[in-house]
Amino acid sequence: MQHTRKVSLSEDTMDAYMSLFGLQDQHAALIEKECQVRMQLRGADLTLTGEDLETEVAEQAILALLRMIRKGERIDAPQIRYAASLAREGRAGEIEEMLEQVVATTHRGKQVRARTLGQQTYVKMIRDHDLTFAVGPAGTGKTYLAMAMAYMALKNREVERIVLTRPAVEAGEKLGFLPGDLTQKVDPYLRPLYDAMFDFMGMDAYQKMLERGTVEVAPLAYMRGRTLSDSFIILDEAQNTTTEQMKMFLTRIGFHSKVVVTGDITQTDLPYGKRSGLQEALEVLRDIPEIGIVTLSSRDVVRHELVQQIVNAYARYDEEQEKNRKMRLERMHSTDSETKP
Repeated sequence: MQHTRKVSLSEDTMDAYMSLFGLQDQHAALIEKECQVRMQLRGADLTLTGEDLETEVAEQAILALLRMIRKGERIDAPQIRYAASLAREGRAGEIEEMLEQVVATTHRGKQVRARTLGQQTYVKMIRDHDLTFAVGPAGTGKTYLAMAMAYMALKNREVERIVLTRPAVEAGEKLGFLPGDLTQKVDPYLRPLYDAMFDFMGMDAYQKMLERGTVEVAPLAYMRGRTLSDSFIILDEAQNTTTEQMKMFLTRIGFHSKVVVTGDITQTDLPYGKRSGLQEALEVLRDIPEIGIVTLSSRDVVRHELVQQIVNAYARYDEEQEKNRKMRLERMHSTDSETKP
């Protein structure tokens, strides 16, 4: 049976209307598709028509999206799908709490917030733990949010410096033969970290901090033999560390320091057969309560919606490949059993 439900938009501006409905009503069409309802705007009242449960889901999703818009968030297709999925789970109200927490403010004055509940958990883990591991696919904000937290810790004088490091896997032993100083040698490998830091500090402030040593950029190999105290340390692309490198890095942690290790264990660039130090560390350290471990998923992807589809497609492919591999092994064992006398 078809039901109608009304959502009042009286407190919202024309800009909010336009953000909710999107260019040429693209957002409205997507809300209708995701929630299986029809939407009609008359004055300040939005009428939803569809099955009772679907109209309730649509109302909760729309209210959540409006809260995002009022906080200055730009609405896009992934956010609409995310709001609809949370509404189906009865969790759309949790978006309110997420929007209240500002993680950092860029040098241009833009407020940075967690955009998914997974990201909110990630930020909380960093706040509550001296060592946090964040594992998830590309586009989930692992590096950007870690940089936001590092910048705020430095700004609030909770730490004296920020240390950014990343394994330069592709360079191997040739790093020393590259032209330029240490920073120039590792530039190609640390570019994502630079981009995030420029966003928060601005180019000029970043250069000054780099010259004073307040911000340090170094390949992972240069961490050996050091003790990093009063620092916020970020190890990015940790899936490309070896067991030895990861153990070396984790034992560099000094007093009054906070460490965030990020990586995607599905995108390892290590030689075939070489186990990722990140994957091993997660297994070895998982039972230590003082260490935070958060796993982000495709639901937390905040880049172009194609990224989420790509991540899901690869996950399905890997699952199918593993299933086929097990079937081949079972057939081999079955054949061996039949041929034995």
